[in-house]
Amino acid sequence: MQFGVFTVGDVTVDPTTGREPTEHERIKAMVAIALKAEEVGLDVFATGEHHNPPFVPSSPTTMLGHIGARTERLLLSTATTLITTNDPVKIAEDYAMLQHLSDGRVDLMMGRGNTGPVYPWFGKDIRAGVPLAIENYDLLRRLWREDVVDWKGKYRTPLQSFTSTPRPLDGVPPFVWHGSIRSPEIAEQAAYYGDGFFANHIFWPKEHTQRMVGLYRERYAHYGHGSADQAIVGLGGQVFMRRNSQDAVREFRPYFDNAPVYGHGPSLEEFTRETPLTVGSPQQVIDRTLGFREYVGDYQRQLFLMDHAGLPLKTVLEQLDLLGEEVVPVLRKEFAALRPVHVPEAPPTHASLVAAAGGAKDSTVHAVDDVTGKAPEGATR
Repeated sequence: MQFGVFTVGDVTVDPTTGREPTEHERIKAMVAIALKAEEVGLDVFATGEHHNPPFVPSSPTTMLGHIGARTERLLLSTATTLITTNDPVKIAEDYAMLQHLSDGRVDLMMGRGNTGPVYPWFGKDIRAGVPLAIENYDLLRRLWREDVVDWKGKYRTPLQSFTSTPRPLDGVPPFVWHGSIRSPEIAEQAAYYGDGFFANHIFWPKEHTQRMVGLYRERYAHYGHGSADQAIVGLGGQVFMRRNSQDAVREFRPYFDNAPVYGHGPSLEEFTRETPLTVGSPQQVIDRTLGFREYVGDYQRQLFLMDHAGLPLKTVLEQLDLLGEEVVPVLRKEFAALRPVHVPEAPPTHASLVAAAGGAKDSTVHAVDDVTGKAPEGATR
């Protein structure tokens, strides 16, 4: 099972000091969090994608490429890649490039995002959000799997004899998740293609997550990819820990109360009771996280949000120490002991996808000679 952290990259005032980090400081802090994640033995670092204040991660591949150059083992992922407002051609090329630079340590999560105004900023209509997600992803898959693409759709200009470059590393595209908080159409899309489904699992009661994951599992089996319990599921989550639970509640309360997303609403006690947010000791985080399995079944990836709401970097790094040293080792052992042998223990990786494809291949596409109209002898076109 994979464990890691994700960030939304918010620039938020620390309510205990009144200080707001600069964008530069926040970006550097996100890099430091990723490096710490590898140091403490986590598997995944994922960044969101936003194009509006108070968020800074507008270019996930730039950030992940930098982190990839400074790490050796960490899997680079996204908490959302906007499939609706990004051009599929650019996604195909950017993430294939990241694949090569990181030697395959990359997957990504498609999503529609939660910022309505982003659609017109990129020339799109929010009323076409779901159709855009469907059409754009279908094209993206073809761009990664076909050397030459002829395509015509509704929401972008046609393509004629187009080759996306670079081609995916070893001839294998990155593994894709489809992330959603509330849209059953996205769970259906993930199931149709046999991709992974990631439920954010932060803001809603467990019954909502249970319904969404249950729908995905049912449709995954319907489309013939395997049994329902073999579907590839990931969950988000948010925790704040101190060794003493009372200390955790006291320290986190001002950050919760002023958070840009859930602040100034239900109390911390109400929110932790009604949603998966866990504030307490490492053992409480272990017990709560193991309980997720009771309503979503065995799953393959757990990502935690650790740096939201103005928490200072020092505090976040302390949280990662607790997560890596005291929480994740226990979760790995317990989840592994409960998992049936026929259920995948982890999502597909580059190595496993290459093996399933029969081995790596040079996917380089060579240009056709303008005079002869032929590719170099032995070259792929």
